[in-house]
Amino acid sequence: MEKPKKVLILTGGGDCPGLNAVIRGVAKRARKEKNWEVYGSIEAFNGVLNDPQEIVKITSKFTAGIHVRGGTVLKTTNKANPINFPITQPDGSTKFIDRSDELVRKLKALKFDAVINIGGDGSQRISKVLFDKGIPVIGVPKTIDNDLSATDVTFGFQTAVQIGTDSFDKLVTTAESHHRTMIMEVMGRDAGWIALHTAIAGGAEICLIPEIPYDVHKLVKRINLRYKKGRGFVNIVVAEGARPKEGTITSTAGEKGSEHVRLGGVAYQLSKQLKDAGCKAEIRETVLGHVQRGGTPVAYDRILASLFGVKAFELALAKDFGKMVAFKNNEITAVSLEEATQDYHGVSKDSYMVQAAKGLGISFGD
Repeated sequence: MEKPKKVLILTGGGDCPGLNAVIRGVAKRARKEKNWEVYGSIEAFNGVLNDPQEIVKITSKFTAGIHVRGGTVLKTTNKANPINFPITQPDGSTKFIDRSDELVRKLKALKFDAVINIGGDGSQRISKVLFDKGIPVIGVPKTIDNDLSATDVTFGFQTAVQIGTDSFDKLVTTAESHHRTMIMEVMGRDAGWIALHTAIAGGAEICLIPEIPYDVHKLVKRINLRYKKGRGFVNIVVAEGARPKEGTITSTAGEKGSEHVRLGGVAYQLSKQLKDAGCKAEIRETVLGHVQRGGTPVAYDRILASLFGVKAFELALAKDFGKMVAFKNNEITAVSLEEATQDYHGVSKDSYMVQAAKGLGISFGD
């Protein structure tokens, strides 16, 4: 009897609605081949690097019904980049070392015929390094930020936008009732896609995104136009990475072991800037934060993630490694890992979506 082939799945970086649908998609497609076994590495590549290793067999029972669940059944981390791995020193400081060769040795010893790495830009850069070192890798794009240029859209994004829009709708009614200016902060890191889509869907007066630095005095002027004799209201969507023309992003140092600064708090910073610039309106702030990452994925993300999972396994079946699954021109396809990590996908201020938003009367403060 032919020895079963093995595929390893892992999820890295921030969690995202739809991750479980990808895992299920890979596993269900693999089962049709009879001679494949599916495994999962717990907390990204930590499951392989840890001693003892944490690798689980993914059975039909394991994946039953998981496509409707948020998060990832395989758990995840954004503090275990094998190329820049954090090691706590005796004095409490953190030193970053390259453990990629060690990871390659361990993966080869486990004799996996394919590794499917589900993650965003950082995860796919890791995929490229591992592929160049001889590991049969397939990438699957995952990020609520929608900031990967090699795919038209990433799963998890539509769910984040839906959560943002639902929250924004609730703020509109309370803003109108109290004649307030409401500031709602959404995620996205350096990309303004979630904020832009939410602003258009919710009918915001103002949308602030990282790609278009804002002039606070222009914002005050716009807000004042909405108020007459103390009556009126304004709803603002601001991306966590937004910044004023004369200033920087609002961030704090990342957690121990993290390579990234921690964004968040721009809603409060903007509120202070508006008040300091003479805004008379009563202002309230809401930070959605990780609410956007959690909960049940919307139908669109479940479908896209499921298609990505099936495609990823079919690439492995064809031994077409060094590729990342992508959605381009309404088709599920694949691009090289090099192309996948080449360009950052931010919002262009000259794009039709931005121009259309302005046509709808949304101000970007520029």
